[in-house]
Amino acid sequence: MKDFPGTPGTWTGLILRISQCMFAAGSIASMATTSSFFSVTAFCYLIASMGLQVIWSFGLAFLDAYALVKKKVIHNPVLVSLFVVGDWVTATLSLAAASASAGITVLYYSDFGDCDFGKECQKYQISVALAFLSWIMIATSSLIMFWLLAAG
Repeated sequence: MKDFPGTPGTWTGLILRISQCMFAAGSIASMATTSSFFSVTAFCYLIASMGLQVIWSFGLAFLDAYALVKKKVIHNPVLVSLFVVGDWVTATLSLAAASASAGITVLYYSDFGDCDFGKECQKYQISVALAFLSWIMIATSSLIMFWLLAAG
């Protein structure tokens, strides 16, 4: 298999995974600090999806760090296939959750004229923005993993 930026066991791969994890954790923190997120299903779905994203990205970041420390190549075709499937599943869930939450946020902020929740609307917007940033990172990783699998 090829060795190019973003593949497992490289510094850029580790940076991608850490940024996915941090953006998802930031999205969770911003949403969870509001008092009424639990009353909207899309926001609960965002929390669940970003929680899965944090677990997946942290696990793969740990694996990347281990490979870097031990100087091992983790381009096993079976392992890369698992990475591809996991990345595509989490990317799909993250995009769906971010889009649904963005729709609700736009409904509250723009369509109702003004948000009656005060600072909570800003937290909703920050949470959705961080969720989309996390999705961009996971989409990049999933494309790199698919490219690695196809090149193998």
